[in-house]
This record gives sequence, structure tokens and C-alpha cells, in this order.
Amino acid sequence: MIQEPASSAFTTGPHSGHAPGPAAEPEATRRDAGVTESARANRGWWDRNADEYQTEHGTFLGDDRFVWGPEGLDEVEAELLGPPEDLKGKEVLEIGAGAAQCARWLAAQGARPVALDLSHRQLQHALRIGGGFPLVCADAGALPFADGSFDLACSAYGALPFVADPVLVLKEVRRVLRPGGRFVFSVTHPIRWAFPDEPGPEGLTLSSSYFDRTPYVEQDESGRAVYVEHHRTLGDRVRDIVAAGFRLVDLVEPEWPAWNSSEWGGWSPLRGNLVPGTAIFVCARD
Repeated sequence: MIQEPASSAFTTGPHSGHAPGPAAEPEATRRDAGVTESARANRGWWDRNADEYQTEHGTFLGDDRFVWGPEGLDEVEAELLGPPEDLKGKEVLEIGAGAAQCARWLAAQGARPVALDLSHRQLQHALRIGGGFPLVCADAGALPFADGSFDLACSAYGALPFVADPVLVLKEVRRVLRPGGRFVFSVTHPIRWAFPDEPGPEGLTLSSSYFDRTPYVEQDESGRAVYVEHHRTLGDRVRDIVAAGFRLVDLVEPEWPAWNSSEWGGWSPLRGNLVPGTAIFVCARD
């Protein structure tokens, strides 16, 4: 959810440019946050902010586009899941689906998608737009599907940036894929964590260590986390993929296209022409 939780939810945290919810301004800090705390905080954040998110970004995302990130790379051109004509009849799981824009595009290609998200409110937006495919509210670390249920899985900024144990999620995705299946997911490019989350010139100066994996946490006055994002280096992501039993087929770093003049948190034409903002991992389940 640009997950989101941006598939259709690209990261929206302070390292991704989300606006605070209606409650008092939370305190931003870097501290440890485990699996349970991260899931609870992010479920609450997305339930509270889904309406604002869809209002602000719905036009860019569309109702039935498959966009991999704020750069605007579209699956119809990228074909990271394969040629569109080969998607017909494929059972596809979208993780961190938000309003299920990607699943809706997949359905239009003749695929049989299932859209899953941690946030009930995000899925209400998916239901509002419609599509006729199943919507499932569940944690990506405990997928409620039998082994080998899907041919393909995808996630555009869904789940992976927000979980404390990405290997657990990757293993779950591999479990529900059939042999020969593919999982493609996009996340904030790890290098972005070294820069301020600003789209202008002030966002071009290194401000923190790329190697600091301490989670970004927003917490209320009692110290309770209300939003969590987890940073992994590029090498960490590759090792996580391998540890989960996948084979890394490709790593795509979308360049900022000339047509895209929009800003989204720290993403912008200025930043995008100098620093990668998104990393897309194409993984095979042998």
C-alpha cells in the first residue's frame, strides 16, 4: 500500500511522506519494535488514515492500474509478472493491496486475484470501488491459505517495509506459491533512508547512516507505537530472499520518467533523477 501498507499503497511513513492522522502529533524516534508491536501499530495507522490516503493518492494510483511505485512504473510496460497475455487464468495473491488497484488490473487481464491487506479500512475502499474478486483481511506473516494455492504473488510497497521479520513473510509467500511461481515486490529503495524525507534540495544531503537498521517509530505520549517502518539494506533484502528459499531473478531500480512531475513525500523529479526511490525484487519459487 505507495502499502502502504502502497501495492497500491506505497510507503507512507515519514520516510515515505505520510501526513499525521487526526490525533495529536506523534513523537518520531528510532528504536526497536518487534513483530507484534509493528503489526498492531501499522494496522491502526492504516485504518485511521486510509480515507485520507485514498483521497490524496487515488488519482495517481487510479482504480485499476498496477503501479510499482511513485515513479509511476506500470506493470503493463514492465511485465515483471510476465506478459499480460500469460496472466489469464493465473491465481494471483496481492499482499498489502490497499484499495486493490493492482488486483483489479490483474482481473482485467483474465487473472484470478485475491487481494489481502492488514487494514480493514483499506479493504473497505477496495469494496467500494468493486472488482468481484476476494478481499482478505489478514497479516502477511500468517497467510490464511493452503500450501501451493497461487501461481503468482505481488506486493507494491505492501507489508515488507512494515514488518519486523521479513523472512517470515517471505517464507509464507513461498509456502502458498506453487513450484515455478514468482513473487515480485517493491519497497522503498534502501539508500533513501540515508537522506531526509524531503523532495527538494534539502533532501539531497546525507543525514543518517545507511547501515543503521534501527526501526523508524512514531509513538504517542505513553510511548505506544502508532506507526513503524523497518529499514533493510540492499544486501539484507537479498539475504532475506535467499533465506526464505527464493531465487532472486532481477532487481529493478526504476528511473524517474520525464512525464512524472508529481511529488510524493520524499519522491520528486529532482530526487528521482539523482537517487533511486524504489527497489523491485523479482523472486522465483523453484
